[in-house]
Amino acid sequence: MSGFRLSGAGGTPGGLIPFFVGLGMAVAGAYMLTTQVSVHGGSWTIGGYSAFGLSLIPLLFGIGVLFFDGSSRLGFLLVFVGLVIIAAGILMNLTIYFVPTSLFNTLMMLGLTAGGIGLVLRSLR
Repeated sequence: MSGFRLSGAGGTPGGLIPFFVGLGMAVAGAYMLTTQVSVHGGSWTIGGYSAFGLSLIPLLFGIGVLFFDGSSRLGFLLVFVGLVIIAAGILMNLTIYFVPTSLFNTLMMLGLTAGGIGLVLRSLR
């Protein structure tokens, strides 16, 4: 047992207490910040027409190919490409708003997040 040595976060002598305090601060600040954000979906159009149905074509062809041949690389590629197109389309059409809040709350949210990240990084150094 003489070879056992307790070290801090990340194997550094920075300390576990500052690491967990910083982690708690960063998580609390990020949580508070994300609760002040409103996300709305937009319309997914190309030239004035709905483009969501068009984005399903690679996915549906890929599923059809996989039902025909379950080990088809082309089928897996089409399914993957279809899912990426759908995910990218959803993300590109999101509108994100910061809900009005007081300056104090904003400074608390950003301060907790930045201070927590600073403590975590200091404890890992």
